[in-house]
Amino acid sequence: MKSVAPATLGSRAFYKYMTAAVAPRPIALASTVDKYGRVNLSPFSFFNYVGIDPPIIVFSPGRRGRDNSYKDTALNLTEVPEVVVNMVTFDMVQQMSLSSAEYERGVNEFEKVGFTMLPAEQVKPPRVAESPAQFECKVLETKEIGTMVLVIAEVVLAHFAESILDENGQIDQTRTDWVARMGGDWYARASGDAIFEVPRPQHGIGVDALPESVRHSKLLTGNDLGMLGGLTEFPAREEIRAFGATVAMLNLREEARLGCQYLPDVLHAHAKKLLKQGETATALLTLLLPEPFSDE
Repeated sequence: MKSVAPATLGSRAFYKYMTAAVAPRPIALASTVDKYGRVNLSPFSFFNYVGIDPPIIVFSPGRRGRDNSYKDTALNLTEVPEVVVNMVTFDMVQQMSLSSAEYERGVNEFEKVGFTMLPAEQVKPPRVAESPAQFECKVLETKEIGTMVLVIAEVVLAHFAESILDENGQIDQTRTDWVARMGGDWYARASGDAIFEVPRPQHGIGVDALPESVRHSKLLTGNDLGMLGGLTEFPAREEIRAFGATVAMLNLREEARLGCQYLPDVLHAHAKKLLKQGETATALLTLLLPEPFSDE
C-alpha cells in the first residue's frame, strides 16, 4: 500500500489524491449576492449536510490555488451572509461545470450558463429553477483554516420539485438523478443500477459470531459476511438439523458426492446465490450445515 504524507508531498499534489479518494461528493451549486445585489453562482464539492436540529449545511469556497485570492462566493458572504444551495442533476451537469469558470467579479453566471433565476422567499440570492432541490440558508459562521473558508449555514426554507416526490410527499430516490463530484474531471451519476438499498440492522449477531470456516470462506466477500452478521438471531441447532434434512439440501449433498466436489465449497456457492436473492437467513442455515456440533 502506498503511504503519502501531505507535508512531504505538498498540499496541491495531495489534493489530487484526496479528491479522487474521498468520492463521490455532493455538489452545492451556491448562489450569493454582493452588497450591490449582483448575483454570483458557483459549484462546490466540499459540501455536505451535517446537522439535524437545526438543519445545518457546510461548504467551502477555498481560496484560489494560483494566487490565494478569495473566490467571489466567499467575498459575497462577508457582505450578505445568505446563500441558496441548489442540488445538481445529470441534466444540469454541463451548465453547472460552466458556472465554475472564473468570470470577473460582478458577472452573473446564471446568464452565462443559461440557468433560470427564481426568487427566493426568505433570502436575497435567487434559486436555480432547474434544480429539483433548493435550500435557502442563513450563514451562521465562516471560519478560515489555511486556504479553506468554511461556511456553516442553517437551512431556513427548502423547495422540492414534485417530479422527485412520491405519493406521500417524500423524496423517491428512484426518481432522482443526482450528480456527484469525483477526482480530476470525473463525475458520478446516482441513478438506475448505480443506486441500491442496504437495510440498516438494529443489532446484528455480528461477523464474529459466524464459524471460522464461514469467516475465512474463499467464496464469500466482506459484503456477504456483513449481510450474515446483520441477522438478529443465530439459528438453533434443531433448526439447522431440520434444514439439513430438506430435499434441497439433500440434493446439494448428493450433487457434491456425484461430482466429487468438496461439500463446503458447494454449500458456500449455494449460500452466495441465496445472499444475492436477499435470502440471508436461509444462506446462514446453508453455511452452518457442515459444522459439527460439540456434543456429537
